[in-house]
Amino acid sequence: MSDVNLATGHTAGRREWMGLALLILPSMLLFMMLTILFLAAPHMAADLHPSSTQLLWILDIYGFLMAGFLVAMGVLGDKVGRRMLLMAGAAVFGLVSVLAAFTNDPSMMILWRAVLGIAAAAQMPATLGLIFAMFNDVKQRGVAIGLWAAGISAGVALGPLLSGVLLELFSWRSTFLVAVPVMALVFIAAPLLLPEHRDPNAGKLDVMSAAILLATLLPAIYGVKRLAGDGSVAIAAAAIAMGVAFGIWFVARQLRLPAPLLDVRLFANPTVSGALSVFILSAAALGGVYFLLTQHLQLVMGLSPLQTGLAILPAALLLIVVAVSSPMLARRVRPGNVIATGLAVQVIGYLLLTQVNSTSGLPLVLAGFIILYPAVAPSMALTTDLVVGSVKPEKAGAASGLATTANDLGISLGVAVVGSIGVAAYRSEIADTLPSETPAQVRAAAEDSLDGAIAGAGQVSADISVSLLEAARAAFASGLNVASAVAAGIAVVASIIAATRLRHIPPTGSVAREETELTSAPGNQNS
Repeated sequence: MSDVNLATGHTAGRREWMGLALLILPSMLLFMMLTILFLAAPHMAADLHPSSTQLLWILDIYGFLMAGFLVAMGVLGDKVGRRMLLMAGAAVFGLVSVLAAFTNDPSMMILWRAVLGIAAAAQMPATLGLIFAMFNDVKQRGVAIGLWAAGISAGVALGPLLSGVLLELFSWRSTFLVAVPVMALVFIAAPLLLPEHRDPNAGKLDVMSAAILLATLLPAIYGVKRLAGDGSVAIAAAAIAMGVAFGIWFVARQLRLPAPLLDVRLFANPTVSGALSVFILSAAALGGVYFLLTQHLQLVMGLSPLQTGLAILPAALLLIVVAVSSPMLARRVRPGNVIATGLAVQVIGYLLLTQVNSTSGLPLVLAGFIILYPAVAPSMALTTDLVVGSVKPEKAGAASGLATTANDLGISLGVAVVGSIGVAAYRSEIADTLPSETPAQVRAAAEDSLDGAIAGAGQVSADISVSLLEAARAAFASGLNVASAVAAGIAVVASIIAATRLRHIPPTGSVAREETELTSAPGNQNS
């Protein structure tokens, strides 16, 4: 099939919408894999016997590598063809998922999870780039992007539900095998439903810049996660400083290159800088609270993994509705106002969670989540369109990699930073509320985490156990309160940025929208 002609401006038909459905499947699955192992980790550890460091890498390396390779893979897709890269990534992901499912060595599991992260990075920018190739009509493209963003958000939300179902019926190995039929479908159906598209003027991939970008992201993300995990300030600070140093080198290199891997000059465009700032902040606020909330439902309220997944399902379904509706609303209302309003509503949900305690019933907890989770949908559905729509269609793959990296980084930073604030609040409170009779070893475990407190409760008398669990659960609820308050502040800042930095963008139903996108980006002549 020949490369699609983006200049035709044709209206998408049934084949394009079927192709969109195909593209949403891997997008949903790839982000689902960020969270699906959280509930499976104890079962995996019992079989593989990894060290604590190895288990940390098994859980984190997928997201690290996915974030680190997204922009480079977007550029590679512009050169070799987005459909080809999508199919290659799907083939590798399916094969390696089988290898990982039957792996019994922790070191090999780390390797397979790393390869899965790279294969995911190959597919994500290709999916969004192909959407821009297939949907030239601004209104149809907005709906398509909304559905795509809803699929990603639903994937993150439904990860625990799917994991709970699989763990209820099968072993932890099924959490890998679930990817195989999806990737097989993508590989088989892509040539039938998707056009091939590439940039005929694409140059060579700048491998050095790609390596420097990876060296920027990995140490920085590892540093904040290490700080959240065990409080190793010196190691975390060194890792973050290393990431910052490589980041400065990366920016300087991009400014010197005639054809940069990432045109950092685009950040001078208020649409790009404003949209990405909102994207990262909203994802960070949500990521940290979402992580703590799932722990609260299981460890404080006593829900099983399956029950936890079912409890958050209504919010996930409502998010899909809001994500689909947001582009339609943005046809009549300025996108910046739609995003700002959604984030303002999200603040209400976070404030409700600041009122949760260890004895609060499920309705209060779920009410907060049902308000805050769907309210992030306008940001996820519209900011991606704003970022990618501000560059030429031939560079949509690279721009989509940038937008998706922002989402991935936002979630990771939220878990690390906002999550660590919640953990710090937990440790601060429980140190003063544990029963004085608690043995030193049990006290140390309880002060480290709620998991440790629950495990230690089985090693002491019944009276001490009850008091210990009450103190630990109350402290964890306080940590959720503090984290939710911080997230509310972040959402306020993001809402203000959306209302001010994106106010120049007209409704997407306006013809002036396309003219604004083409003329407002100073880097577009070089993009």
